Amino acid sequence: MDNILLIDYGSTYTKVTAVDVSESRLLGCASAYTTVSTGVGEGLANALSELERQTGKLEFHKRLACSSAAGGLRMVAIGLVPELTAKAASMATMGAGAKIVGLYSYELTENDVAEITAKAPDILLLTGGTDGGNAKCVLHNAEMLADATGDFPIIVAGNRSGGHEAMRLLAHRRAYLCENVMPSIGELNIEPARKLIREIFLERIVSAKGLEGSRGLSADKGLDDNKKSVDDRKPGGRRKPVGGGSHVAGNSPGYSVLMPTPAAVLTATQLLAAETGDLVAIDVGGATTDVYSITDGAPRGAGVIYKGLPEPFAKRTVEGDIGMRYSALGIVEAAGISQIAKLAGLSEEIVSEHVDYLTEHTDTLPETSGLKALDFALAAAAIEIATLRHAGSLEEVYTATGRAYIQTGKDLSDIGKIVLTGGALIHAENQADLAAYALYSDREPQSLRPKKAKVLVDKSYILASMGLLCGYSQPAAIEIMKSALKQVR
Repeated sequence: MDNILLIDYGSTYTKVTAVDVSESRLLGCASAYTTVSTGVGEGLANALSELERQTGKLEFHKRLACSSAAGGLRMVAIGLVPELTAKAASMATMGAGAKIVGLYSYELTENDVAEITAKAPDILLLTGGTDGGNAKCVLHNAEMLADATGDFPIIVAGNRSGGHEAMRLLAHRRAYLCENVMPSIGELNIEPARKLIREIFLERIVSAKGLEGSRGLSADKGLDDNKKSVDDRKPGGRRKPVGGGSHVAGNSPGYSVLMPTPAAVLTATQLLAAETGDLVAIDVGGATTDVYSITDGAPRGAGVIYKGLPEPFAKRTVEGDIGMRYSALGIVEAAGISQIAKLAGLSEEIVSEHVDYLTEHTDTLPETSGLKALDFALAAAAIEIATLRHAGSLEEVYTATGRAYIQTGKDLSDIGKIVLTGGALIHAENQADLAAYALYSDREPQSLRPKKAKVLVDKSYILASMGLLCGYSQPAAIEIMKSALKQVR
C-alpha cells in the first residue's frame, strides 16, 4: 500500500484526506476547527483523531499539506497603470494562491507606503513598465519601499532595464529579482512570478503562519522542478496530465507544506479540465470566495472586439470581502441587506442579528432553520457576486461600419461544467439551486457567465488535497476526483 496523508489548513477548518495511491482510492476524510489562536497543531490533531476513528490506524508513506490559515497568503501588488502592469501583477498574485490586500498604481506616495506598512503583507510584488521602456516609476517605487518598516519580502518583476538598479536600492531588504510580468504591451509573463511567490511561501511564510509547530513541518523541495506542471499548458492547448506516479523529492516523514490552498485548488481544477473539458469552480469559504475558470475565454462570433490584457487560461480571482463567517458582513454590504433578507425569507433585523453573531462566532454550524436559510442566502449572494466579478462582459457599441461588441475579460458562456466546493456548498441541501446563481441572468445581461452547465459537487472536500496529490501522482489524483465529484444536475 502507498498511503498518503493530505492536509488542508483552512481559515475555519483543517481538513485531512487519506488516499491509497497504488489503488487510486480515497480512504477517508475528516475535519476539525482550525485552532489558530492556540496553534494549528491542535486542530490537526483533532482532525487526525476523527480520521482514525473512521479508518482505523494507518501508516503514511508521505504527508503533504497546503494552508490558507491565519488569513492565507496576504500580498500587495504594485504596477505602473491599473489597466496594464497593475492588472498583470494582480493576475500573478492571485494565480499563486494569494489574497491581494493592496493594489497600487503609478508612483507611490508616503501615504501609500504607510498604508502598505499597516497592511503587513506577507509578500510585496513590485512591477511596472515594459522591457526597454521608462524605468523611472519602478525605481521611484523601489526607493520609496527601501526604508519602509516591516519585514515583508519584495519581488521585483518590472521593466528589466531597471531591475538591477531596483535591487541595489533594496539591497538591505529581502528582495528577489524576477522576469517582467508584462515584457511588452499585451504580453503576459506571469508564471515566473507565480513560481517565485510559491517558493517564498515555502521558505518564509510557513513559520509566520504558525505551521512549523505542527508536528515538525519540513518543506519538500523539487516538486515543481522534477516534472512539467499542467500550469504550463498554453491557451487553446489541450494537453493531458504529464507523467505518471512520479515521486516528490524528499522522504521526510514530517508534514510538508507545499503551497497555499488556492494554488492547490487551481492545480486540481487544471488537471480535471485537462481530462474532462473546460470548467468553472467556485469555492465559498469562511473568509473568502474564490472562482476558478479553466478556458481560453476568447471572443466568440463575428463582430466581437476584445479590449484589455489577455486573460490567463487558468484564472483565479479571490473576493477577500466575501465569506460565510469572517466576511459574512461583506456579503451583506455587497448584495444589500434587503436582498439577503429576501433570499433567506427573514426580516432584515433578524438577518443583521444573525450576521453579527456569525462574524463573532466563526465556528457556528447552521443547525437551526433560521441559520440554514441565512447560510443559503449568503452562499447564493457570494456565488453571484464572485462570478459576476470573475467573468468578462460584453458591451454593445455602434461604429461607422455598424453595430459591434466590445468584450473585456473571459467569455465563460459556453462552459458546460461548474464544480462547487467549500463547506457552505458541499453541505448545502439545495446545491443545484445555489449553482444557478453562477449562471447567466437577465438581471446582468452584459455578463459572460455560463448559460447552462451541469453541476458537480466536491462532496468530500478534496479538491485542494488532489492538487497536492497531483505532484505525487497525477493519475491517482484524476481517478479519485472523477469518482468523488458527484453530479447534482
